[in-house]
Amino acid sequence: MCCLTTPMLLQALAQAARAGHPGSRSLHSSAVAATYKHVNMQEPKMDMRSVTDWAAQTLLWTELLRGLAMTLSYLFREPATINYPFEKGPLSPHFRGEYALRHYPYGEERCIACNLCEAICPAQAISIEAEPRADGSRRTTRYDIDMIKCIYCGFCQEACPVDAIVEARFSTETYKELLYNKEKLLNNRDKWEAEISANIQADYLYR
Repeated sequence: MCCLTTPMLLQALAQAARAGHPGSRSLHSSAVAATYKHVNMQEPKMDMRSVTDWAAQTLLWTELLRGLAMTLSYLFREPATINYPFEKGPLSPHFRGEYALRHYPYGEERCIACNLCEAICPAQAISIEAEPRADGSRRTTRYDIDMIKCIYCGFCQEACPVDAIVEARFSTETYKELLYNKEKLLNNRDKWEAEISANIQADYLYR
């Protein structure tokens, strides 16, 4: 019993097409058939070079040795990673993370208790209480942020007319560290003010 292979089938179709239409050129001519690409599994080549390459890869584990050589080569290169949090990489001016309440250079806090950040927060993570001072200006007496609710959308930072509430670097290990009050927000300002000011200056064209 004979099994038809793909080349034999193509040749038979070409002969049948030429026999049925003697005066026309068939799409299944030998020139066209020669350009067909076989998609079935090809039989392994049995020439000397192919057999030698197969034996070297199988018996001598050349692929394993090349992999080990690549691994060892990286021991002598500069690492691409950093030892975070002891080493910190650069951040984009658009980075959203830990919050801080900013002061003016002369020491006056920026927040004017307009409550825009509290109103625009979609997660209702911000709680503010304020009262007027002796000079008639309003300042906050309580400014709390629950970072468990926060979705880091940045709406509060965009809504603030005086750039009082901003986001800087962020890392924490316990739940209590995710609850921010006014004192903690002001302390963050002291830690990140230089970086925050640089980010705002770099981002002013887009605000």
